Amino acid sequence: MSGKYAFTKTLKEVRFILCQSSEHSAATRSFLNRAYPTMKKNNPHTPILIREALGIEPKVFARYEYGKEKQESLSGLSDKEIEDKVSILVRAGI
Repeated sequence: MSGKYAFTKTLKEVRFILCQSSEHSAATRSFLNRAYPTMKKNNPHTPILIREALGIEPKVFARYEYGKEKQESLSGLSDKEIEDKVSILVRAGI
């Protein structure tokens, strides 16, 4: 699992936006509970932000050098599908 979360050098920030109580964010909360410690351990100097807001659809944002940003919707995905989307984002450089 650690290889999946080896962030590229051009990645400056990862941000998760989710609802703290809704069912459509449940898989995202589960993923973060499981994967956050590993991501942070492997990338101690890269900010990993978790933002909660009522009723919002879960998304992940990756910010790269020069202010470039990519986002992926996590709504309706399983824990494994979220892991795949996040892995692609954190390894993809712009």
